[in-house]
Amino acid sequence: MDTSFSPPAADVVTTGTNATPASHAEAARPASLLDRYFSIRALGSSVRTEVIAGITTFLAAMYIIVVNPAILSSTGMAFPAALTATVLISFLGSCAMGLYARNPVLVAPGMGLNALFAFTMVHGVGMPWQTALGCVFWSGILFALLAALNVRRFVVDAIPSNLRYAISCGIGLFITLIGLVDAKLVVGDPVTVVRLAHLSPATVTFLIGLALTSVLVARRVNGALMIGIVVTTLMSVPIGRLWGDGSAYFPKEIATATLVNWHGFFAAPDFSGIGQLDLLGALKVGYLPFIFVMLFTAFFDTLSTFMSIAEAGNMKDRDGNPRNMRQAMIVDSFSVLISGPLGTSPANAYIESAAGIAQGGRTGLTAVVCGLMFLPFLFLSPMLSLVPAIATAPALILVGVFMMESVARIEWHRMDEAIPSFIALVMIPISYSITDGIAYSFLAFVVLKLFTGRAKEIKPAMWVVAALAVLLLTQM
Repeated sequence: MDTSFSPPAADVVTTGTNATPASHAEAARPASLLDRYFSIRALGSSVRTEVIAGITTFLAAMYIIVVNPAILSSTGMAFPAALTATVLISFLGSCAMGLYARNPVLVAPGMGLNALFAFTMVHGVGMPWQTALGCVFWSGILFALLAALNVRRFVVDAIPSNLRYAISCGIGLFITLIGLVDAKLVVGDPVTVVRLAHLSPATVTFLIGLALTSVLVARRVNGALMIGIVVTTLMSVPIGRLWGDGSAYFPKEIATATLVNWHGFFAAPDFSGIGQLDLLGALKVGYLPFIFVMLFTAFFDTLSTFMSIAEAGNMKDRDGNPRNMRQAMIVDSFSVLISGPLGTSPANAYIESAAGIAQGGRTGLTAVVCGLMFLPFLFLSPMLSLVPAIATAPALILVGVFMMESVARIEWHRMDEAIPSFIALVMIPISYSITDGIAYSFLAFVVLKLFTGRAKEIKPAMWVVAALAVLLLTQM
């Protein structure tokens, strides 16, 4: 197990002869209801650690409350209605993940899926946004059937261990890239594709925050990532006031220019988007491929997220598979199912959950705390502007560091295993898509095994997955 993902010694509660005096004292108390329900001590955690982990995950992913409605509003949906739907699905999905699946994983509208919804289905094909919401609902129905039939077990069993390790590392690199882009340290370039940005007050503040957070992590300070986010946020305030950088300061004139009737830090929720989906219109023959693309993307985003998190945080069952995976897939399918009626693009498990797991979160209490953190922003969404992207970027970059441990387990001397693993490792961050990167790696695995005389190593489910990967890549 990667010790970077373990809570500091002072917070880990152990049992047996090696227990610390603090753990003896805690063990002497009657087990609390939370401890009994979530098995907190049994999993080597504490309530304090779980709460800190939940807050850390929220801080790393709260951008979705503003970003998702900004994308969806381009389709004609009302910004405040999309924002309300985003908060509701994040609260309901995360709490369901914590209470039923008992996993420390955030559920919220998926980045990528919202772009598919807005730019491909609505703008590209001309589908009304109400019909697109209907497609979300029907993809949720199919997802729920797959989850109920436990199809994920056959898919997970078909994925070789080398690919699992590579997917985990690839997602870690993807998270790091997101952090670097959010910090505006890595920018686009017409000649070199990407390059390092010139130093500015914002990037210098980010680098200081990264250095501080790295030191805290190296010294195994409990809550290091959350402390780093808070301190970097405080350092960011002068940037907006003195240099006018909107990424770090939310001036009043910007607030009054938005589509929401802001009153300081208060914004009333808008429930007008609930129930606006067009179920029958979504069943037109021309729209069916989009239902299946949504299904495939949501299914594998969830599957890959849980595989990578389980690998990095050592949260596995006796068979070496992600813990409570069936229950987690049911929760995710439920979240997709209710996303359409609530008025948003599909929700799924968030890879930013790794930030909370890096802080020691091991139980469903982390997800419940994270879900509860969303609820006040039905009314206080303008406050999100106080935490800029450069403040959460250091946490994302360090999570990428934590998730690279599995790269040493890949059998690099076996080319039929190493090449597909390398493709997953590279294509996930480069394509800026977990699903696309995995699809290419699965196809490479099948082709190499088939043409090197090792077709027997391809399990039946992998053939099906490879066929679905072709369908996905031709539709995107």
